[in-house]
Amino acid sequence: MHPLHHLSFGVADLAQAGHFYDAALGALGLRRVFEDDEAIGYGFHDGEDLLCLKLRPGASAPGPGFHLAFSATTRAAVQAFHAAALAHGGRDNGPPGLRPDYGEHYYAAFVIDPAGHAIEAVCKAAA
Repeated sequence: MHPLHHLSFGVADLAQAGHFYDAALGALGLRRVFEDDEAIGYGFHDGEDLLCLKLRPGASAPGPGFHLAFSATTRAAVQAFHAAALAHGGRDNGPPGLRPDYGEHYYAAFVIDPAGHAIEAVCKAAA
C-alpha cells in the first residue's frame, strides 16, 4: 500500500487543464482514469487517480515552495513531458537536464501549468 492516495489541484478552467495534463502526463504514461463535469483524474488504472483536477472558480496555485514531481522511467520521458507541456500552454521553469545538486543521476524538467501550478518530471536512473 502506498501512503499517498492522490493529490488534487483546483483549476478555474477544467477543459484547459485537461488539455494540458492529457499531453504532459501522457508523456509519462498516465491517462484519464475518470472524469465528470467537475473533475478529471489521472493515473494508470481506471478509477484510481493519482492527480485529480477539480473545477473551482477562482482557484489559484499554491505559493512559492510548492511543486509536484512525477516519476519518469527514462530521460526521454522527461524530455517528452517538457516538450508536451510547453506545446500545450505550459511555461518552462527549468529545461530537461541533470541536477547534480539533487543526486548523481537526478534528471528532471520543470514547468508551470496554465493555472500556475509548478510541476516536475524526474528520472533517477543512470543514463
